[in-house]
Amino acid sequence: MSLTRDQVAARIAADIPEGWHVNLGIGWPELVANHIPDRREVILHSENGILGMGPTPAPGTEDRNMINAGKKPITAVKGASFFDHAQSFAIVRGGHLDLCVLGAYQVAPNGDVANWSRAAGDVLPSIGGAMDLAAGAKRIWVVMTHCDNRGGPKLLERCAFPLTGAGVVSRVYTELAVIDVADGAFTVRELAPGITRDEISARSGAPLAFDPALREMVVA
Repeated sequence: MSLTRDQVAARIAADIPEGWHVNLGIGWPELVANHIPDRREVILHSENGILGMGPTPAPGTEDRNMINAGKKPITAVKGASFFDHAQSFAIVRGGHLDLCVLGAYQVAPNGDVANWSRAAGDVLPSIGGAMDLAAGAKRIWVVMTHCDNRGGPKLLERCAFPLTGAGVVSRVYTELAVIDVADGAFTVRELAPGITRDEISARSGAPLAFDPALREMVVA
């Protein structure tokens, strides 16, 4: 059974330690803000100029002046700060982010990631701030569907699309698994309920190793 987007976002949120400064990429990663555990202080950054981003506002309470880099409505936690792009990217490029959670099209076992395209009609037809985040954050975790909309694998031996960052990804979350990326290999750490080793291997475009302590993905 594959997990929903919200379940995967909650699984990611559960892994983020207390006190980390975290950037959430556009799209699926934005959902992580809604699942930060109670009483855990995780300081969320958005590259359009906020430190202290909160969860998505309730319907009808949106403020058109409060948006993230993906132009989605957000809230701010007590003590949040707002600043211009220069200061925001000084945080990114200065290595002050503990983690960036990025969406992606492709990931390779050497940690390469491709998360942008120049195809006609794309909503985001350029690399944007992802290149800075890939280079500046201390860690990159990727969240993506395990396969593309044609059923092709997104875990590949080598990325075919233009790279966003080289050798930067340390973990991948999909609706099927949690996969560590280290030492030039993909190692499956957790599998979604009912997903077998053979099934996930068949839906991947690169060899997979399996953690000896392999367990089921659990979402509270």
